[in-house]
Amino acid sequence: MAKLINLKIFSHFFRSSSAGGIFLLICVLVSLLIANSGWSDSFKEILNIELGFNTGAVHLRYPVLLWINDGLMAVFFLLVGLEIKREIIEGELSSFSQASLPVLAAVGGVLVPALIYAFFNSGDSLTSKGWGIPMATDIAFALGILSLLGSKVPSGLKIFLAALAIVDDLIAILVIAIFYSSELNFVYLGYSGALFVLLIIFNRMGIKNLLFYLIPGVVIWYFIHHSGIHATIAGVLVAMTIPTNEEDTDSPLEKLEHTLTRPVNFIIMPIFALVNTNITFESAMVGGLASNLGLGIILGLFLGKPIGIFIMSWLSVKLKIAALPESTTWMHVLGLGLLGGIGFTMSIFIALLSFQDILHQNEAKFAILIASTIAGILGFCILSLYNKKQKKTFQNS
Repeated sequence: MAKLINLKIFSHFFRSSSAGGIFLLICVLVSLLIANSGWSDSFKEILNIELGFNTGAVHLRYPVLLWINDGLMAVFFLLVGLEIKREIIEGELSSFSQASLPVLAAVGGVLVPALIYAFFNSGDSLTSKGWGIPMATDIAFALGILSLLGSKVPSGLKIFLAALAIVDDLIAILVIAIFYSSELNFVYLGYSGALFVLLIIFNRMGIKNLLFYLIPGVVIWYFIHHSGIHATIAGVLVAMTIPTNEEDTDSPLEKLEHTLTRPVNFIIMPIFALVNTNITFESAMVGGLASNLGLGIILGLFLGKPIGIFIMSWLSVKLKIAALPESTTWMHVLGLGLLGGIGFTMSIFIALLSFQDILHQNEAKFAILIASTIAGILGFCILSLYNKKQKKTFQNS
């Protein structure tokens, strides 16, 4: 009986919307413990082990770390792409009236942090490229924390945050593709483009077997990896070709999205966190938070995100372009804006693309951790305390 109860508890945990964020946090803590223990060097050696093969013109032998950041994260971006397409076709981004608020809020939440970072780092050739770091919102952590509040926040606020985070991811994907790519190899780009067109043709022909998309998708990943554009973009391209519909029956896109959600939330993202947050703490890191790099990231995420989201939301409502979700107030939007300041996964990913040297990477990761923690705690507290105030006001009226 006790075993059955434990299995039910375990099953319920993995079905809950906050589980992914909680498990991700556990992996961050484990990674930090490893990095600051006697196992640190052994862990780094494991990440540097090369796996794969090189035969003739095919080069597929890379360190474990690269397989994770370029390979597994392509699957993460595939899931993000599927979510974006579904929302555009049949969800919160399917009409102008529905999409205007989260789209405009996301734009504000991207521009203001980037400008804040650029203000501190525009004159530094070593750190100026990191302007994309504070632009990103970690959808798993942000929604995980919001779900902990349960019925304390309006249901519309959760939909608003989810749509905003998806638009945020789309902007981040475009930024990575355009600004964080190396010298382009047009031959490989041509190969990947031809395969992408082939997948579109499969879609137009009504082919619903996912193997017709996923197998060529692996080849697209290989070509894009050698083209100079970051390989994870392959996941988004493949996602855009997967068939879907506006009906109640599950489409190939929805089936693949359901299949990938748990592996991404409980395997891929935790592994990414495990290998990329292994920061060895040094006393100089605390001082680094006050450097231009640290201030650009912290103020960008902690202040820039809520300011940008709040101002653009306010303007869009005042100009009658959009309306707030039902039962949502401006205090809710402020709390949501702070949760948008939880950068983490995508921010760390962009930091790895921005800097080649370990020192700047670690300083950026540490600043992201600090900013995301502050933003998450404050966002949670504001929304929780505001709910208590509303209840008190309602009881006294």
